[in-house]
Amino acid sequence: MKTEITDIADIEGWVLYDADCPFCRRLANWGRRTLQRRRLTLEPLQTPWVRQRLRMPEAQLLAEMRFLLPDGRCFGGAEALLEIARHVWWARPIRLFARVPGVRPALHAAYRWVAANRGCTGGRCAQRLERTHGPTIRLRFGDWLPLMLLLMAAFSLRPILARWMWMWAIAMALFAGLKWISLRLPAVATNAPPPRRRLLAYLLAWPGMDAAAFLNGERRSAAPGQREWISAVMKITAGAMLLWGIARLLIGTDPLIAGWIGMVGMICMLHFGLFDLLSVAWRRRGVRAVPIMCKPLTATSLAELWGRRWNRAFSDLANPLVFRPLRRRTNTVAATVVTFALSGLLHELVISLPAGGGYGLPTGYFLLQAVGVLIERSRPGRRFRLGTGTRGRVFMLLFLVLPLPLLFPPVFIRHVILPLLSSIGAT
Repeated sequence: MKTEITDIADIEGWVLYDADCPFCRRLANWGRRTLQRRRLTLEPLQTPWVRQRLRMPEAQLLAEMRFLLPDGRCFGGAEALLEIARHVWWARPIRLFARVPGVRPALHAAYRWVAANRGCTGGRCAQRLERTHGPTIRLRFGDWLPLMLLLMAAFSLRPILARWMWMWAIAMALFAGLKWISLRLPAVATNAPPPRRRLLAYLLAWPGMDAAAFLNGERRSAAPGQREWISAVMKITAGAMLLWGIARLLIGTDPLIAGWIGMVGMICMLHFGLFDLLSVAWRRRGVRAVPIMCKPLTATSLAELWGRRWNRAFSDLANPLVFRPLRRRTNTVAATVVTFALSGLLHELVISLPAGGGYGLPTGYFLLQAVGVLIERSRPGRRFRLGTGTRGRVFMLLFLVLPLPLLFPPVFIRHVILPLLSSIGAT
């Protein structure tokens, strides 16, 4: 399709892409109708008038996609995508997401990585990595699309929902989108389709993300003991006492402390109580459903806590999708920092955005955890045994507990948790 620059009166902008790149051509064809309906025209960067208009060296011109406006402004890379999102109503939440501190640099880094590897057609780059570092995870754009669409839908609900409801909407969108991604991992997708009941149970009645273990009907789990049933029920009871007992008593004297206690009660009921109860129930039926919170207080190091004992749902996805691929391409330090930063950004979505403040604090908390893990693994850390025994446990608790106000700042307690407690009769 040929578009001359004289058509400028009928065009809102030009989306410029590398026509020599098969990956770029496929994306352009996929979005062509959506863009045309909004008077955005697709043009190859190799078009003569585009070269003349931009006047860039060849390598710079083809380094990234560009978005050219009739007034002469030109955006490149991730900024081009964000500017295009301004014209597409269902993509506008991406711009809201990009306002979260730390997200925009992450988008730029992700775009640069995709642009640098867009020529890896036919699996040549992946084959080279497999020969040197073992198998890699291959996910297509369509595998990530449900997560993006669900988040966009959740972001669009902001004007009509209370802050605490919006928090749950974002959390559920993340959960459902990541559930789908867990089913697209090679260890799951290449196996025989699981029974429909088992698949529905995994999607609707289990919070974990290890689909390969849960859906494997051949490997059965050992039956849990009676002590685990009692422990799960006691955690639910303790959480309920904190939520509807102590928090309610303190709400009149110190709302902030009451909000903290109520939040701890909810975490105790859900993450430690209900999730444990589900794990026990599924393992009773022989299903491999490892507890999401796997005795975190027994950990003797931050690495053990975050890697194997706290929220295994996150680590079950982050390890194959983020940590191991980054470690192959860079090193353990970079992979550790990026993985913790990603956890921080996810917490920004469900904490800072609904609260309307405290931006960057949850990310700062998890970056501190990354620093603690790296200190444990350093030569001085190993010399002082900061990752083992009593000394390791004390070091872990200091890094874990002291910066907690960064993870759950007062603005989140006031704007989200206290209204939530009020809605469930805990105030």
